[in-house]
Amino acid sequence: MSAGRHDALRILEAILFASTEPMTEAALAGHLESDADIASLVEDLARHYANRGVNLVRRDGKWAFRTAEDLAGRLQIEVPVIRKLSRAGVETLAIIAYHQPVTRAEIEEIRGVELSRGTLDTLLELGWIQPKGRRRTPGRPVTWVATTAFYDHFGLEGRESLPGIEELRAAGLLEVGTGLSPLAAQAAGATASGEEEAPREEPLDEEALVGDLPLEETDDRPEGGTTG
Repeated sequence: MSAGRHDALRILEAILFASTEPMTEAALAGHLESDADIASLVEDLARHYANRGVNLVRRDGKWAFRTAEDLAGRLQIEVPVIRKLSRAGVETLAIIAYHQPVTRAEIEEIRGVELSRGTLDTLLELGWIQPKGRRRTPGRPVTWVATTAFYDHFGLEGRESLPGIEELRAAGLLEVGTGLSPLAAQAAGATASGEEEAPREEPLDEEALVGDLPLEETDDRPEGGTTG
C-alpha cells in the first residue's frame, strides 16, 4: 500500500470516528485529494473493520462506525421506556417506510382509519421521519419519508433492506385484521418481483420540494402544535 493511500485511509478513519452522524462518500471526499478513489478507500476501510468490535457500515447511502452486531447482546443495557410507540405509530412508520414519499391522506387510506393528531409528531420527535416536499395536487399536501436515523436504529442499509412480506408475516405483523393488512397486499407484488411499487405520480424535482408555500403552513398541522 502506498504512503498516500495509507494516509487517506487514516484520514477517513479519523473523520468517521469523530462524526456524530453517518456521512456520505461525497462529504468524506471533501477531506481528501481530488483524485482520491473514495469508493475504493471506504470499502477497504470497511473490510479492515469487518471482524473487529466495531464495523464500518452503510446506512441509507451513508457510512458510520457501529458496534458489531454479534456483540449487541453482551453490550445491551436495559433502560426504562418513558413512552412506548403506539400501534398506530408502528403502522404509520411502516407505511411511510414502504410507500415513501407518502402523504397523510394516503397513510389514512392505507390504514383505513383517521390518523390521530400526535402520531406524526411522535415519529418526528424520534427523528425517524421527515417532510420531503409537497405534492403537485390540490392543497399541496406534505409528503413524508423515513430518515437515516430510522435505518440506523433498525440496522438497515436503506429502503432496499426493508424486510419482505414473508418476513413481516412470520413476525406476526401482517395478520388478518391488523392495520397493516392493506400494506401487505400492496407490498406483495413488489416483494415478489424485487421491484419497488410504482409511484403514484412523478417524484418532485429539487425546485418543487418546498414550492411557494413553507412546510409549516401545511393543513396537516394540528391546532396549537406542529404537524401531526
